[in-house]
Amino acid sequence: MSTSQGASLRLASASPRRRELLASIGVTLEVAPADIDETPWEGEVPGAYVERLAREKAQAGAAGTSLPTLGADTAVVLEQRILGKPRDREDAVAMLTALSGTTHDVMTGVAVAGPRGVLSVCVTTRVTLRSLSAHEIDAYWRSGEPVDKAGAYAIQGLAAIFVEHIEGSHSAVVGLPLFETAKLLTRQGVSLWGERLAVP
Repeated sequence: MSTSQGASLRLASASPRRRELLASIGVTLEVAPADIDETPWEGEVPGAYVERLAREKAQAGAAGTSLPTLGADTAVVLEQRILGKPRDREDAVAMLTALSGTTHDVMTGVAVAGPRGVLSVCVTTRVTLRSLSAHEIDAYWRSGEPVDKAGAYAIQGLAAIFVEHIEGSHSAVVGLPLFETAKLLTRQGVSLWGERLAVP
């Protein structure tokens, strides 16, 4: 666990991207990743899946602390099929080939456990990737970036040049929808911008 003195929130995630996004709105953190079973339930739709995981991570991460605790989960969804992190090069190439030239959904569930119970939301962003050549996909894999990314790409990284259009929250695709997250945090008593901002 990484502890920040005077933290106002516990983050139940090891994601550096989520840490950076929360820091950008002035939230001080301690980090305590939650280890849960991420197997989808039979018949579970993707939106319900990511929101359930976010809630379970928030609840698991809240153990042993009085701090509000945030859990999140992001899934790339193509035609109702959840694309997680690639197992290997072959899996990443298959994902990127399937996503090439298509519009898909990126769903991010966010949950905050705190004085008002567990509050959660699922945010869906539509992302269109341009057509990718086999050479581009191979070069992108060799960059190392796709290895730990849902759908085998990072919109905030090298893959930004693949994104033709986005409809919805950019930060949600990175890992945390800041507009909706700010609302949840404020409802749980977490200050933003170091006490300088209150979101109604």
